[in-house]
Amino acid sequence: MKIKEVEFFYVDVPFKEIPQRNMERQIHAWRIFQICRIELDNGMEGFGETLPTYTWSRVQEDVTAKLKGKSPAAFLWDDSLGAGVQMALFDVTGKAMGVPAYQLMGTKHRDFCPISWWAIDMPPEDYAAQAREAVKLGYTSMKQKPRPWFDVYEQVKQTAANSNENFKIDLDFNAHLVNSANAVSVIRELEKCPNVAFLETPIPQEDVAGNKRVRSQTRCAIAMHFGNPPFPTAVHEEVCDGFVICGGAHSALHQFACAARFNMPGWLQLVGTGITTTWGLHLGCVATHAQWPMITCLNMYQHQLISEPIEMVGGFAKVPDKPGLGFELSDEIHKFKVDSPDKPNVKAHYALVRANGDKRWFQPEMAHYGYWTESHRGNFPGVFEHGVRLERWDNDDSKDWKDMEERLKHGVVSERA
Repeated sequence: MKIKEVEFFYVDVPFKEIPQRNMERQIHAWRIFQICRIELDNGMEGFGETLPTYTWSRVQEDVTAKLKGKSPAAFLWDDSLGAGVQMALFDVTGKAMGVPAYQLMGTKHRDFCPISWWAIDMPPEDYAAQAREAVKLGYTSMKQKPRPWFDVYEQVKQTAANSNENFKIDLDFNAHLVNSANAVSVIRELEKCPNVAFLETPIPQEDVAGNKRVRSQTRCAIAMHFGNPPFPTAVHEEVCDGFVICGGAHSALHQFACAARFNMPGWLQLVGTGITTTWGLHLGCVATHAQWPMITCLNMYQHQLISEPIEMVGGFAKVPDKPGLGFELSDEIHKFKVDSPDKPNVKAHYALVRANGDKRWFQPEMAHYGYWTESHRGNFPGVFEHGVRLERWDNDDSKDWKDMEERLKHGVVSERA
């Protein structure tokens, strides 16, 4: 049983309407996946996918030469080969041995794994629509991105109003609360909504003292990305209740095993279509403490790329029990093929519009004078204000747009109402 061929191609999987208009601001390239196909000398095939702009490991350039003529089982635990390659190796090895991939990973602990809806930062009315769709499709939780350029209080209010009393909200601040002094007051207001259940990275994770203070003053579970601060520090200083776990099979299961020693839960966070989500189900069923809902962002895409779409029932999806990863690629996958992995973000200027109508214009999100960057620097005029919104000015080739572009090269531009 040797590897005969290793093949790659790119697909552009369209977002649904609401994710599309919000994702194109900054991470439009999350539509582009690299598909890996591994064929053995007995004709069996395995498949996986890599999201090049968000993965634990991109595919190595020399991976084909490294794998051809070798046994796939020899490389199963090499996370460095790349996300899609590792998935395909587990898929084809499981098929060759006639067992589900999870049997190659460890002992199965659950038949169903919880999965959460995911949504990038967006206006409250878009979150309300997302909540309605999530409930309709069988989800019972949603990970949201609270940001100081949208009204997070209205966001939570509308999400709760458009779901139900048992629908849980995970607020991932990505450290935009900046410090514990900011965080405590904002969180105390948000946690009045009983749907708010998780708070992820409210302030920079390396701020151990600040995170201890935040955790001591909220009823919600605090989740932090594993490894920052170092795991022993996180446990000893009690900065969080559980972990966000990313990485390949070896790394992810090792992190879950560490957390399990202290009875700390976590969720697996891997972005992808039905291919990656199926991979996550196999990992999640063998990790005893993968007890919080997994994040794969599956809900954003118009197509899952697999022939039998994953269905949610009461917030859970069934772990496949067929050999390998247990899916077949959809016959429609080829209509999404593209030659290039590039998917540029929309070219635009952005304004933080405050409740009184004042505006502050920024470069795109991650630019030097972008609104994300300036927020992390603590340079926003207020901390998660009521009534704020983000205004987008797409490139219209006008003189005014070009003039603003020049001004923004030198700093943020403020305008009074």
